[in-house]
Amino acid sequence: MTKPTLVQFSPDAFVNEVTSPADIPDGNLGAVVGANLRRLRRRRGFSLVDLAKISGVSRAMLSQIEIGRSVPSINVVFKVARAFGLPFSAFLTSADRRAHHMPASTAKILRSASGNFSTRALFPFSAERKTEFYELRLQAGGVEHADAHAPGTLENLIVVRGEVEITTLSGQYLLPAGDALLFQADEPHKYRNIANEEALIYLVMTYQECPPDR
Repeated sequence: MTKPTLVQFSPDAFVNEVTSPADIPDGNLGAVVGANLRRLRRRRGFSLVDLAKISGVSRAMLSQIEIGRSVPSINVVFKVARAFGLPFSAFLTSADRRAHHMPASTAKILRSASGNFSTRALFPFSAERKTEFYELRLQAGGVEHADAHAPGTLENLIVVRGEVEITTLSGQYLLPAGDALLFQADEPHKYRNIANEEALIYLVMTYQECPPDR
């Protein structure tokens, strides 16, 4: 069986997007994000300097992303998405709206720079959407710090395996396997696996809105 594709992220990296399947050479995820970033930036009338100031991502990095030379960290993707007021998936979308079979063997898995945390999208990147469904994995003892998402974003998750501590500005929550949590994700939050095994979490992320390009 073919193993899932692992997409490694460095702290300063970003993900590229495309506007149609033909824009993705050999399934290159970086090419997808770059094309979408360029399209959205131009539609909003942002220069690279403008976007760098708004997002906190350097102009040089944004330029490298647009031409497909850099693959970003999960947090960098969220920073740029937040600058546009769009969900994470907006930078991974394709114009192809056909039904999609998503075999686990060919899934693209996004990893944190430390390698302790990984996420797999359980939905096709075929359109901007208000709701996204993810599989999260956190190594034993692993910690993942997440930046605030777009205003109004909610996370609803359930721990399937392991025992996870979720920390938000409103409190700290200990979730053994089977427990679920709904919380405001438009503030910094943290996941910590306190078990001696890999934690498996399923997450539904709901955005307040998906603003049209302007």
